[in-house]
Amino acid sequence: MRPTAAVRGDAPTGKAYNLWWGAKEGATPQKGIIEYSISPVRQRAAKNLFRSYLFNGYRRLSSQVGYWIVPVVLGYSTYAWAKKYDAYLNSKEGHLAQAEEH
Repeated sequence: MRPTAAVRGDAPTGKAYNLWWGAKEGATPQKGIIEYSISPVRQRAAKNLFRSYLFNGYRRLSSQVGYWIVPVVLGYSTYAWAKKYDAYLNSKEGHLAQAEEH
């Protein structure tokens, strides 16, 4: 026995009518189409959303620490060095040191 179109999954959803280019008069409902659905109340899309993120999110983020900690430390140390060096160059000692080179 061959499965119906609904079982194969290529049947249209909703009330399925075999229409020819949108003609609505004389259209009869197709037979053999079975639809399954779950009540929106039973789906519970956000069940334990925050609780599961605490554990699963921590596990996923902690497994990636090795990939982002090195660039963050390198970038912040470069920023801190540049900020300190700029403060030195704009200070009185920096101006005096640069005046000797010019």
